[in-house]
Amino acid sequence: MASDNGMYKNDNGDVCSGVEERKVYLPGQPMEEDEKLVHDPSAYIMLHNANTVAPCLSFDILHDDLGGIRETFPLTMYLVSGTQTEKANKNRVILMKLSNLNKTQEENEEESDDDSEDSEDEEEIKKKPNMDFIQLKHHGCVNRIRSTVLNNSVLAAVWSEIGKVTILDLKPHLQTLDSAAASAYKNVETKREEVKPLFVFAGHQTEGYAVDWSPCSSGVLATGDCHRNIHLWKPTNDSWIVDQRPLVGHQKSVEDLQWSPNEVNVLASCSVDKSIRIWDVRESPANACKLTVENAHQSDVNVISWSRNEPFIVSGGDDGFLYVWDLRVFQTGKSVARLKHHGAPVSTVEWHPSDASVFASGGEDDQIAIWDLEAERDDSSSMEEDVKDLPPQLLFIHQGQKEIKELHWHSQIPGVIISTAVSGLNVFRTISI
Repeated sequence: MASDNGMYKNDNGDVCSGVEERKVYLPGQPMEEDEKLVHDPSAYIMLHNANTVAPCLSFDILHDDLGGIRETFPLTMYLVSGTQTEKANKNRVILMKLSNLNKTQEENEEESDDDSEDSEDEEEIKKKPNMDFIQLKHHGCVNRIRSTVLNNSVLAAVWSEIGKVTILDLKPHLQTLDSAAASAYKNVETKREEVKPLFVFAGHQTEGYAVDWSPCSSGVLATGDCHRNIHLWKPTNDSWIVDQRPLVGHQKSVEDLQWSPNEVNVLASCSVDKSIRIWDVRESPANACKLTVENAHQSDVNVISWSRNEPFIVSGGDDGFLYVWDLRVFQTGKSVARLKHHGAPVSTVEWHPSDASVFASGGEDDQIAIWDLEAERDDSSSMEEDVKDLPPQLLFIHQGQKEIKELHWHSQIPGVIISTAVSGLNVFRTISI
């Protein structure tokens, strides 16, 4: 196993100047009072931090037209997120454009003696990342937000704490964000745009968190609530029809759901009732549940993610475990992998968009873990004993954020992960992927 850790420490709390001086820090290890954690610059190809006007605990990456697969720095990306503030009328949907994201990995190149301080300062300014954003007024805290492209429009489905799911058209606001007018909104608290929803559904009658757009059927949506109900949405010419009859099966709150990446009518969901269910939505709501693992975790199942490349689903729960399920033997109720590293509930998990064996997870232990199911243990004598105790599939541990809520891989920028937490956003790519 080639396990890397994004954090290390030294005896006086200063950044280490040499590899031989650093001490790899693993979560749970004791620290002296004068010690502090700093990230290892050599472990990250890129690492940037961003903060929003209020905590954004759910976000999504917007598909853009800048190129299918791109790795050349500097990078640009677009995000949509939602705030969670105590005052309901102060919450916003925030569109963000992150640009000039440069590589941050330290290069082992000697600087020429005639480089002046002025030129170094100018170079630093050129490398400084930039964030432009537009705030859209929203009713209530945003529990979860997911985006899709439909008929050349960029849409967002927004789950609100007041029990409504709203569909927003983001395209005109994205055009504003890309124009010179965007500077009028940047860092100006009073600039908030009114936005008229395309559609609002209040039929859940309670709040929820589960929402997913189908990748196989444009405009098809599924939403799940805290009363165990899942509703299916189908687009019409200019609106949506929501089946008022919920799918029957779960006994408690539906925490997450995901459409199959290649089967048009297949949906997966997980719940506080500890179960994971597979649905065939062509059937009537009472008969749609086709496969169930009743006790998938020891407690609440919080999140699931469906691999785009293999018939695998990974789940994360309050018990801190990650389970990988092979749908070809799902009915046996036995997982094909059982992974334990997180010391607290798992709050987010997502498969790599193109690598069938790699996924990332995040939890309430303030850690993001990158996993490779095909990794094998390296029992070389040079490996530190503490590292040998880690699961062999664990490639990398990212720390530094507080109360991590969601992470997503950027499907158009290989290896890049964006994560959100109460402490803000991280945008990073590690040397492990």
